[in-house]
Order: sequence, then C-alpha cells, then structure tokens
Amino acid sequence: MHMSAQPAHHASVAAASTKSFEQALAGATLKRVEAKEFVFAEGDAASHVYRVETGAVALFKVLIDGRRQIVGFAYPGDLVGLGAEGEHMMNAQAIKPTRLRCLPISGLHRSVAQDPTLYFQLYQAVARELASARDLMLTTGQRTATERVVSFLLALSRRNARTGRDPAMLELPMTRSDIGDFLGLTIETVSRTFTKLRAMGLIELVHSSEVKLIDIDALKSLADGEDRDQ
Repeated sequence: MHMSAQPAHHASVAAASTKSFEQALAGATLKRVEAKEFVFAEGDAASHVYRVETGAVALFKVLIDGRRQIVGFAYPGDLVGLGAEGEHMMNAQAIKPTRLRCLPISGLHRSVAQDPTLYFQLYQAVARELASARDLMLTTGQRTATERVVSFLLALSRRNARTGRDPAMLELPMTRSDIGDFLGLTIETVSRTFTKLRAMGLIELVHSSEVKLIDIDALKSLADGEDRDQ
C-alpha cells in the first residue's frame, strides 16, 4: 500500500511545484528580442532568469581563438540563466524572433522561500541542463560527422516526444552554421551530412528550417556507430 502511494505523492509534488512556478512567472515581464539580439552576454550581471515563450535562443562561449562554441539551444518552455552566480558565464543570443518571460532572481528566491516545492521544478531544469551538457560531450567526442548530426536530430525528436509533439517532424530554427558550432563541424560538413541522410532515404528536408525523419530506427543505428565509412 505504501509503495503504490509513493508515485502519487511525487506526482502531486510535481504538479504543485509546476503550478507555483507558473504563478511566479505570471507577473514576470515579457520581453521580445529579435534574431541575433543578445538576451545577455558573458560577464553581464545576472539579474533575471528567463523562460522562452516563443522562438529559440543559442547559448555559447567565445573561445580564446575567437571561435564560437555553442553549448546548447533553448526552446519554448526552457529556462535560460538559471544557476548564474553574480554574472553570466556564457552568451545567450536569439536565433529567431523570441519572446521571454523575465523573472528577477530576487523574486525567484522569494518565491522559493514561500513555496519550497519550487525547488523540485528548478531541480528538474538544472538536471536537464546537465544531461544536455553530458550529451554534447558524448556527441562531439569520438563520433563521426554523420553520428553527430544524427544524434542531434534524435535529441530533438526525443524532446518533441516529451512535449507531446510529432517526434518525426523537427523544427530547426538555427542555421547550419549554428549546428556546426554546436557539433564541432564546419557548415560545409553539416550541409553534406544532411544531403547524405536525404540520399539514404532517412530524412526529408521539408525546407531549411524543417526536417522530417523517415526512418527513426535506422537513424538510431547510425547514431550508435554502425556507419563508419567517413
């Protein structure tokens, strides 16, 4: 009896924390940023946490040689700027017209103090960030270009599945250059890889910002390293 009640308890905590967080965001200011406009830059004072309402944001560092390393993308529902201590450690730049909810960090702290169940929601957000960082390390390690691009597409597919969207229809708001900077590839390699996957009958390029996955199982096999011809 005790065992069966525990999942229900966790579900009720999750529901309560989600409701509390939505209430905290309800009074937050809405901000619109245009494509290529910065939400914040590395070194800026961390004053707000942002939730993406529409659009998309690229998170990146500028390396010592001037190259850009994108470390992640934020989509509707994602939090940006969470965990910053004093100042932001990376840049956040809109990759298409984007609307954000801007919650002052001081207000977030007050909300958490008033309702500790908010910790559950914030913990989940931080856990997702850590999982994304781990996936990026795995993707850009010893994998081929094909494996990197396919892993990226499959990650978007899994996100769609989690949010109730079609896992086979992917929106790509970022450019091929953005994808290259995320995966450690040149824009030419990214474009060639998309062309290769289309020629193999595994994806369909609906247009530059939308891809249809034709055979997800075969793509999973590629991501697992079954194609080593490069």
